[in-house]
Amino acid sequence: FIILVSALFLVNFQHIFAQNKAVFLSYSTTWADSIMTTLSEKERIAQLFMVAAYSNKGEDHKQQITNLVQQYKIGGVMFLQGGPVRQAQLTNYYQSKSKTPLMIAIDGEWGVAMRLDSSLRFPWQMTLGAIEDEKLIYEMGVEVARQCKLLGIHINFAPVVDVNSNPENPIINNRSFGENPEKVGRMGVAYMKGMQDNNVLACAKHFPGHGDTDSDSHKTLPTVNQLKQQLEQVELLPFKMLIENGLGSVMVAHLHIPSLDDTKDLAVSLSPKVVNGLLKKEMGFTGLAITDALNMKGVSQFYAPAEVDLKALLAGNDVLLFAEDVPKAIEEIQKAIKQKKISQAEIDARCHKILMAKQWMGLAQYTPTDLSIIKNQIITTETKLLDKKLVQSSLTLLQNYDNLLPLKSLDTLKMASVSIGEDASDFKQMLSNYGSITHFTISEQATASEQAVLLNKLASFNVVIASIHKSNENAWKSYKIAKETDIFLQAIALQSKVIVSIFANPYSINSFLFTNNFDGLILAYQNSKVAQEQTAQAIFGGIGIHGKLPVNTKHYPIHSGLKTESIRMRYVSPEEINFRTDLLYKIDSIVDNAISQAATPGCQVLIAKDGNIFFNKSYGFHSYDKKTAVKNTDIYDLASITKIGATVPVLMDMVDDKKFNLDHHLGKYLDLDSTNKKDLIIRDILAHQAGLPSWIPFYKKTLVKDSVSGKSEFRDTLYSNTFSQQYPHKVAAGIYLHQQYPDSIIQQIKQSELLEKKKYLYSDLGYYMFKEIIEKEYKKPLNKITEELFYKRLGMENLGYLPLERIDEKRIVPTEMDFEYRSQLLKGYVHDQGAAMQDGVGGHAGLFSNANDLAKLIQMYLQKGQYGGEQYLSEQVISEFTKRQFPQNNRRGAGFDKPFFKGQEGGPVCQSASALSFGHSGFTGTLAWADPENQLVYIFLSNSIHPDASNKKLLKMNVRTEIMQVIYDSLDEN
Repeated sequence: FIILVSALFLVNFQHIFAQNKAVFLSYSTTWADSIMTTLSEKERIAQLFMVAAYSNKGEDHKQQITNLVQQYKIGGVMFLQGGPVRQAQLTNYYQSKSKTPLMIAIDGEWGVAMRLDSSLRFPWQMTLGAIEDEKLIYEMGVEVARQCKLLGIHINFAPVVDVNSNPENPIINNRSFGENPEKVGRMGVAYMKGMQDNNVLACAKHFPGHGDTDSDSHKTLPTVNQLKQQLEQVELLPFKMLIENGLGSVMVAHLHIPSLDDTKDLAVSLSPKVVNGLLKKEMGFTGLAITDALNMKGVSQFYAPAEVDLKALLAGNDVLLFAEDVPKAIEEIQKAIKQKKISQAEIDARCHKILMAKQWMGLAQYTPTDLSIIKNQIITTETKLLDKKLVQSSLTLLQNYDNLLPLKSLDTLKMASVSIGEDASDFKQMLSNYGSITHFTISEQATASEQAVLLNKLASFNVVIASIHKSNENAWKSYKIAKETDIFLQAIALQSKVIVSIFANPYSINSFLFTNNFDGLILAYQNSKVAQEQTAQAIFGGIGIHGKLPVNTKHYPIHSGLKTESIRMRYVSPEEINFRTDLLYKIDSIVDNAISQAATPGCQVLIAKDGNIFFNKSYGFHSYDKKTAVKNTDIYDLASITKIGATVPVLMDMVDDKKFNLDHHLGKYLDLDSTNKKDLIIRDILAHQAGLPSWIPFYKKTLVKDSVSGKSEFRDTLYSNTFSQQYPHKVAAGIYLHQQYPDSIIQQIKQSELLEKKKYLYSDLGYYMFKEIIEKEYKKPLNKITEELFYKRLGMENLGYLPLERIDEKRIVPTEMDFEYRSQLLKGYVHDQGAAMQDGVGGHAGLFSNANDLAKLIQMYLQKGQYGGEQYLSEQVISEFTKRQFPQNNRRGAGFDKPFFKGQEGGPVCQSASALSFGHSGFTGTLAWADPENQLVYIFLSNSIHPDASNKKLLKMNVRTEIMQVIYDSLDEN
């Protein structure tokens, strides 16, 4: 009998071998042949059954499956809901009870997360359909295969290659790659190959095409009224493409298609004309034909359990999925063999094919799954990076009037965001990284009066970024946009420029009566954290947009999609730019140690490489009472970074405009005829070698000592505790300086002695003079000049002077408890006494910022004066100011600090910083540095002088330079 079965099978095998071979049919038949000899006829029937199992159910369910495996010798198990480790435990258990290794399946169209918790969900196939690069789809297939193998899964019921030509399709829709049959095929092939190249069998579904239905085969039997010719041109094309590329299995759908088989109420999954005829003979498919779940109403409402299994088998299916009564189904099949409805040889051929697939899957050398590695490996860094790439590549720009996107000229924009529907916090947070935005939220069910109130508030904004956030819970949730939302958006568009971002299925666009009122329209497809962050970056040009619409909509045809390019810094993880993350943990260690040693209560650290911000982290607290943790949005007193953050960029602008020359004398720009400052050369002053004293304690001349207590007190004639025209200059809370005293400061500088010999000596005094020159030229205060020339245009909400006028006090980190001068904790008032006496606006001090905003300015320098699509300063002026001015004996640039000379120690930076690098440090515990050679930006902000300026630990411990060295070590390792 065994010889007869083998002979019959050999004839069958040779016939199919000549056709489009399934991927697993190229293997030797030795193992499959040997297993066949160990199986009884009943057990060969049982190999055709695959039952549904869950890892989130109790012992009764486990025992039911165990009984089917142990007693009835079924061939496979399809896992549904549960968890990765629990499923793998059950897989090992069921395999241990099985005579023949089980084929383990999962329905994981967007990865195992479609069914399992604690894993990462990749985008739905409709989202993937917007991607132009098929290599990314292949990579996703590879990653899904890795996840499957990690859990002991051998076949994944994916990809869906249905062509979704019906926007009202309730069950496919988001699960399809789109409407273009050829692209669906190409994407399907890429996904399939990614899995099958790694020995996880793919399963194309739902044959012969479930895309043109308006009902769900889980609930009823949908009818497809397409002629066969139409099916061949559309629905069947993707299946044909996959079959020609070695497709391992096909899932046959529960659909009624009269043009293929007009038998009343007969699903094609039960039709010999379709399974044996169309799929296997006409299309030459040699892999496993798998039924869709046999408990679905598309077949179960017409046929009883066991009866439906037999009909599926007689139709030509190889694997009977989700049988409701396996014992009874086996009995019915045995009866059918006796009744000669099907032969044992046909059963054996299908059983042998299943065994061939199992051999290809590695089950000939089965080993249990290693449970210990699952938790740490189910989601890897590579998994997250791939997910981000897929989402980023899918973003689709459908409308962009006047090239509004990415947003430019931010100083001309007053921006608001309005999020509608589900949570949008990640979207809003990322938007705020790029500029000053006022955020609003409104429900989809908002009343007309609620909408009217918000519309009134939005009237003062000239750009509104509106976003619609639909549920991302699963692919079947309703995506339609409410009529009220449409009317609300149209109303916004009548009063402001509006950019609409849709975090929903592309067919949601059909909900709009019209879209031509929207200045920008971005389709983000899904409301995930990654989609929100990437879309926000795309709006400001952190990333480019390259996706194409995968379906036809009422307003835009298929393949629509405009492109944009990156023009600003991008927010990434270190892994995205191949940066050594293990070395970056050393930064945590250095900072934690500094905080524990009371070198600073907290700090911010930002690092960017090639315009990519990959490290932006806050540590510790505002003060040592540990009540307020530092956040990335909190701002610090930058101290002397003000020199390169305010004065120097304005001077560079003046040089570009030929209003200023580094080699001119100071007297050319100020009235200094009767002073020793007239002939000082600008370049010398900027390089700190003009002979100016390091500083003058101007505030001390405004104090008198109490004859009794010996304490210093304010001179009554110079200070008041209330504001007035006579006392307009606010030095700190409740302290106002006489109107004429800032002029006295300039006079003191003019009258000061110069050093006997011109040599390098760091001095703030020149910057008081530069401030005078700048304000004289522009006829405005320095804070207004810098704001207009740079800060607003660069999208700096946080960087600037006088933070208490702009920023919530809770976000301002305190500096010193000033016992020396102002007798109060300084919070929002500049620490530097001289700058404080200038109303908080000094040429040398006074700026406050968080690391994020300061990085934009430093990146602009690094990009040779260009940022956000605008040229702020010329490449020539950047080069001139950032080079060493006197390289023989002075490390300084023009305003910028530079690394120490080779062999010297100390300075603001580590030994590895290139000679081209530049930046500045600040007395409060700050540092901003750029390295053109390595395209690196490093920002360190702290309040190390808290609680008072006697705290020198940050400097002694070399915290800033040690962190910088870690960065360069990471670069070297890469």
